[in-house]
Amino acid sequence: MNIFITGIAGFIGYHLAKKLSLNHNVIGLDNFNDYYDVSLKRQRAKDLNLEIIEKDIQDTASLKDILKKNKIDCFIHLAAQAGVRHSLSHPDDYVNSNLLGFVSVLKALKEYPTKFVFASSSSVYGDNKKTPFSETDETNSPVNLYGATKKSNEVLAYSYHSLYKIPMIGLRFFTVYGPFGRPDMAYFLFSNKITQNKPIDLFGYDKMQRDFTYIDDIINGIISSIHLNTTFEIFNLGNNKPEKTTDLIKILEKEFNKEAIINQMPVPQGEILTTYADIDKSKKLLKFDPKTSLKDGIKEFTNWYKDYFNIQQ
Repeated sequence: MNIFITGIAGFIGYHLAKKLSLNHNVIGLDNFNDYYDVSLKRQRAKDLNLEIIEKDIQDTASLKDILKKNKIDCFIHLAAQAGVRHSLSHPDDYVNSNLLGFVSVLKALKEYPTKFVFASSSSVYGDNKKTPFSETDETNSPVNLYGATKKSNEVLAYSYHSLYKIPMIGLRFFTVYGPFGRPDMAYFLFSNKITQNKPIDLFGYDKMQRDFTYIDDIINGIISSIHLNTTFEIFNLGNNKPEKTTDLIKILEKEFNKEAIINQMPVPQGEILTTYADIDKSKKLLKFDPKTSLKDGIKEFTNWYKDYFNIQQ
């Protein structure tokens, strides 16, 4: 297959491209923005050694040109402005990338239709009180702009599917973590603080839980979606087991053999206390079967972290 990935130098994009390129032709696009350390993205791109086009997804003409020149069998859209707290201070970043950029992608697909798999998020569930979160639950109450843009992506995608019959699958990711991960994520930030003997701002103390999902499990779910013959579907990809952030810190303390300094903070505006994925639909249709425990997954991450940052213990 010929597979095109936006956000290919991002965390998920990198791991997906690395696995897919073993059996398929993979090209990608990334704008290498500076939301976090660009050197990490450059290193991922170097490690992939694939054709990566340095463009922004808002450049519709370039997207059309790529689709025209390459017989793409599946377009995987992972490029987006991520992060919940960043959306409070930089809303325009989310409008530009997650809304205007998403529409730009859909416009290109209208002219050169192919199967479309796109990243959504557990953030669409907003202040949903029912757990675990199911794809049949209402998602009309996002509590932050990031979640609102991802909900918008699903609605926009469905409208283009309905109009132009493009087969589409949206994947709601639940707190993805692992080696070569995003430095803005809690497990990465906590690791920085622990290794540098700096205090961790722990929001909500032991009230906050996340359905941490290891990167390899997520990649297996994405690849299954590529091969699923369908018209339009939305799937949860989560570990189906929420864990307290305090338990995450305990695992990190053990891996780094250091005690964390905790600075207890109130739950910030726009944060969800618990995420918890119902994955029955994903199990049935995608054969999705996450196997990696938080303990084992964090061990893989910290092994990479120590090597990447040359931390001696």
